[in-house]
Amino acid sequence: MSELSKAENRKVGFVLGLTGGIATGKSTAAKVFQSHGFPLIDGDVIARETVELGTLALRKVVSVFGQEILQSDGQLDRGKLGMIVFPSKEKRQKLDQLLDPFIRKAIKDQIAYLSSHHPLVIVDIPLLYEGHYDHYMDAVAVVYTTPDIQLRRLMKRNQLTLEQAQQRISSQLPIEEKKQRADILFDNNGTKEELMEQIENWLSANRFL
Repeated sequence: MSELSKAENRKVGFVLGLTGGIATGKSTAAKVFQSHGFPLIDGDVIARETVELGTLALRKVVSVFGQEILQSDGQLDRGKLGMIVFPSKEKRQKLDQLLDPFIRKAIKDQIAYLSSHHPLVIVDIPLLYEGHYDHYMDAVAVVYTTPDIQLRRLMKRNQLTLEQAQQRISSQLPIEEKKQRADILFDNNGTKEELMEQIENWLSANRFL
């Protein structure tokens, strides 16, 4: 497993990007880091907060995709929005363009604050490479599985058909490309305990534990 490649033995403010493919176990890995007390910046949480009721970002999204993406109480219906954007690369790109300025600012602000107070900060972003967030990281770790395991886990977790799951996987960079670009690799083809052991070994090897 890779050692820290960009800031070897650095003990203050190391920013580790954490990514992978959809349903490859990135969130499970993030919980391992959190269990050891390291702060987590969760890109999914920030993205959800960005489009909460009453936000400028939500108004922009509705102006493009229509009132039908809202629930009766005015909250965003993520399922309906997903059904619109996942089959269409053009619509996904449009949604990304609308939300990116809001999400990027929030992530950068949290990185700046937390990295000045903690020796290690984890930044969990599903589309880290696609969004060019790797430039803000000292290193990037990719959690991966085989394509077959990824597909089966996604179908089971999200109750998707084969076609729907394949659409969501194909909307991201191939996991093999992410692996090639990564500084650190965590293999999640096995059990949660095996994934935890890999992460704890990395933390120990780099003097964070």
